[in-house]
Amino acid sequence: MKLIATVLSTLLITFSLSGCIGPPIALTPQTEQRLQAQAPIRFLLTFDDGPSASGYANPSRSVIADLASNPLLPGIKAIFFVQTEASRAGGNVRGRKTMEREHASGHILGFHTATPWHSNHRFLNDEDLERTLSLGSARIASITGAAPTLVRPPFWNYDKRTFAAYQRHGLHILLTDLSANDGKIWGFNGSPRRRANLLRQLSQVRERIALGELPTVDRVVPVVVTFHDINRYTARHMQEYLQILMDSAQATGLRTAAEPFYTNSSALQQAAMARTVADVNEVVHLPGMWNWLWDADAH
Repeated sequence: MKLIATVLSTLLITFSLSGCIGPPIALTPQTEQRLQAQAPIRFLLTFDDGPSASGYANPSRSVIADLASNPLLPGIKAIFFVQTEASRAGGNVRGRKTMEREHASGHILGFHTATPWHSNHRFLNDEDLERTLSLGSARIASITGAAPTLVRPPFWNYDKRTFAAYQRHGLHILLTDLSANDGKIWGFNGSPRRRANLLRQLSQVRERIALGELPTVDRVVPVVVTFHDINRYTARHMQEYLQILMDSAQATGLRTAAEPFYTNSSALQQAAMARTVADVNEVVHLPGMWNWLWDADAH
């Protein structure tokens, strides 16, 4: 089972990076009319797999700097789903200092893994799952002063057993609406079709917004976006990615709020909690082929 999942994951990542991106869904008059009854959107930025422990041009720290200072909206706050024990992330002194910097900058630290590798929680036995959830939560609490409330399962993958374990630890699953498809870190990690990718995905999310399927929180619709802050390409193009999101919203007919990104940590936390998976049997929508990979029956 582990081998099959690993092979499928590799094939999926390869496919997602191959440039096979369809055109955006056309905006119909009916959808345009329905959107008028919906609140404007606000992008909720999240980052997976960090923090980077690199001593050279640290990409996580570059992302922090660009969120703080950029032409669109200075002071953007994001959620960083961290790997607390990975040697190239939070298991390294420099990585932990980066986590401290993220917290000090007003960002939210969420739980991703507390294993030496990017381990799928479903493949951990009960003892290891409980131990790593406790370990990772404690590591984050040592920095923030409080246990994390948000978890992003590695590979977006969870089942009834892991869902129940998250609940016991006070963790709520936050998935995503848009993915930059930048999870490939080693080898070629560019994204030549980054604009087409986000435009296509946002047009799909727009259809759900028009139908009222996404919640409104404090008069805006939070749209969750996922990047990887340990990806150097992402870090170098962070400001461009912010502009691409704005351009994609305009191109798909979506109104953005006066502040199109979150700048307040409390508002960010509230919006994120509203977008978490409330029930293990809830039908979820993931970008690309992830829903196909993780059979809904596993949930």
